Amino acid sequence: MNITISEVANLPSKFGNFKVKAFKQGNKEHLVIYTQNIEQIPIVRVHSECLTGDALGSLKCDCGDQLEYALNLANKTDGMVIYLRQEGRNIGLLNKMNAYALQDKGLNTVEANHQLGFAADERTYEIVTFILHHFGIHKIRLLTNNPDKINSISDIEIVERVPIIMKSNQYNEGYLNTKKNEMGHLI
Repeated sequence: MNITISEVANLPSKFGNFKVKAFKQGNKEHLVIYTQNIEQIPIVRVHSECLTGDALGSLKCDCGDQLEYALNLANKTDGMVIYLRQEGRNIGLLNKMNAYALQDKGLNTVEANHQLGFAADERTYEIVTFILHHFGIHKIRLLTNNPDKINSISDIEIVERVPIIMKSNQYNEGYLNTKKNEMGHLI
C-alpha cells in the first residue's frame, strides 16, 4: 500500500484540542483527529465523509450528529476519529446527489445506489489497519453500528463495539430504518 503521511499539526476546535495527521492513499486524503495522550485501548470512530451531513447539517442522515458525538467523545476519553474520504458510501458527491434525487422520488438509499449501478455500500476499510498500526494501536473500542466496519478491520483486536445511536427525525427515519433492516446496522 503506497501511503504518504503528513506531519502532525495542532487543531484547536469547539470539541477540544486535537492533533491531526493526514494519510494520502491514491487520490484520497484521509484525516486522523486524536488527542495528545491516546488511551492504550482507545475509542476509535471510523467516520466516512458526508459533506451534506458533516458540513451542511443535513437532516436526511445521522452523519453530522455522529461526527460531533465522536469528536466530543474522543476529546473526553483520549480517543481518535479516523475521517475517511469516502463520500456517499464511496460513490462520490455527484453520484450521491443523483441518489438523493432518486430518494426524493421514493427510493430508499440502497435502492437508489442500485439504480445508479452501485452496491449498497462501496466503502473499504483497509487503510484503517495501516493508520492504527502507524500509531502503534493494536486494540480498540470501535464506535460503530456498522457490522461491515467490524468485519473489515483486520489485524486489530476490537475489544468492544460501542454503539453510536443518534435521535431520529422526520427526515431520516426511513434512512435509519433502511440501514437497520437492509444493511444490518446495529441500531
